[in-house]
Amino acid sequence: MAKLVIALDVREEQHLEFLVQSLRGKPVWMKVGLEALSTFGLGLAERLISEGYRVFADVKYHDIPNTVGAASRVITRTGASMFNVHCSGGRAMCEAARTSSEEEAEVLGIPRPLVLGVTVLTSLSGEDLEKMGISGSPAEAALRLAKVGQEGGLDGVVASVHEAAAIKEACGPDFKVLTPGIRLAGGDAQDQKRVATPAGAVAAGSDFLVVGRPVTQSTDPGAACEEILAQMEGAARG
Repeated sequence: MAKLVIALDVREEQHLEFLVQSLRGKPVWMKVGLEALSTFGLGLAERLISEGYRVFADVKYHDIPNTVGAASRVITRTGASMFNVHCSGGRAMCEAARTSSEEEAEVLGIPRPLVLGVTVLTSLSGEDLEKMGISGSPAEAALRLAKVGQEGGLDGVVASVHEAAAIKEACGPDFKVLTPGIRLAGGDAQDQKRVATPAGAVAAGSDFLVVGRPVTQSTDPGAACEEILAQMEGAARG
């Protein structure tokens, strides 16, 4: 069954602790991205792991292969179970991330982290891509980038639900797809343009569903989390 990943896009210690305690014992992963890591540092990943959570480090590395390889070794040392890079960095950069993290994990005697590649951000529309000089629709661009990541040895990609099925078909069922932009039915899309419900993402074949504000801004994060998990389970059962 697909995994639920909670986006800890927070910068206040009190809010962070509230979420960590509210979600304790739930079968969820925690995503730590640029906002949280810029506030609390890489030690946040280790802290969450000590609390029993699996961590997705949403670092989105994008640089020359040597630099990304070195950074991948550092993030592997935190014990994060998954991190990401931008597929647009090219095949060699993706290879550096996968190889370096795998080598570092072997030295440390820990499981290697999954390495995913960001395709097209869910905040971007077709018009946005055209203005950036990227040809084709978001779905076409995402598929091209997914193939670059797969050639570079990545375990999967970050893509919207609208691209998930096509990526699975082209890259194989074992190639992971993590879907951001998950919203409850009738919820506010906020700054996301290509969104989906939990049930829709599961039906499309997503392996990981990232949910942020519907849980983290709720007065009862535990209950909101349970509602989403129930929807995911219902969709998995058909």
